[in-house]
Amino acid sequence: MTEETLTRIAEALERMAPAPLSAPDFDAADAFIWHTGPERLEPVAKVSRVALDLLVGIDRSRETLLANTLRFAEGYPANNALLWGARGMGKSSLVKAIHADILTRGLPLKIVELQREDLPTVQRLLQLLGTTDHRFLLFCDDLSFSHDDQHYKSLKAVLDGGISGRPDNVLFYATSNRRHLMPRDMIDNERSTAINPGEAVEEKVSLSDRFGLWLGFHPCDQDDYLAMIDGYCAAHGLAVDPETLRAEAIEWQATRGSRSGRVAWQFFTDLAGRHGVRIG
Repeated sequence: MTEETLTRIAEALERMAPAPLSAPDFDAADAFIWHTGPERLEPVAKVSRVALDLLVGIDRSRETLLANTLRFAEGYPANNALLWGARGMGKSSLVKAIHADILTRGLPLKIVELQREDLPTVQRLLQLLGTTDHRFLLFCDDLSFSHDDQHYKSLKAVLDGGISGRPDNVLFYATSNRRHLMPRDMIDNERSTAINPGEAVEEKVSLSDRFGLWLGFHPCDQDDYLAMIDGYCAAHGLAVDPETLRAEAIEWQATRGSRSGRVAWQFFTDLAGRHGVRIG
């Protein structure tokens, strides 16, 4: 192979290599979204979230996660957290609400949202965040893995850090509908067909064990569902006859076939719209 050919190969590889990342102005915002193609951190001027005290029926998880986040924001050791369980019960809302609460305490904690499909780039993101003095809450919503999904290997860089270790100024929170981040039928299927059932899914199942905190979210009962709506009404100054409100709220959840924080908020959005109350 000639020297000219080697030069052309080297130049082609250089063009294919990711461009060096430059850190944004982290003082410009408290929240960022990680994008790929090209890789960059985009500041978010206004985060969509609800107040912490409006999250009803998840008191234990709320207090546990708040205490863990507060320790991290103050510079003390804290655990990565997996929030798992029923849909619409405030898992992602809790993470964003706690971040807002930390900011009201005067602690400059940043939150960075990472999409599951962008996990293969997470090592470069960690390197970028690790070069600053800021503290970051890295957040991945609706995290789960299918049968042939290899993204879970990239997640280990966040949880374990490999040789270089996870930066001390980065904490990782994820939400998922699955406790073990993979479908139960897939676990059972692989165990039943494997030569060594115990090892067939150990690598993927053990991924959730790498989270120091497991916080479970379960479907709410009717009292909690109604309490959520009462809280929204009080917070936004919406006065409705209690019996009428209760009847309409129960009818709404009956037509949806479920009760959750999300259903309560959807009902309140409809209610506020009908009464001419702005909630933005």
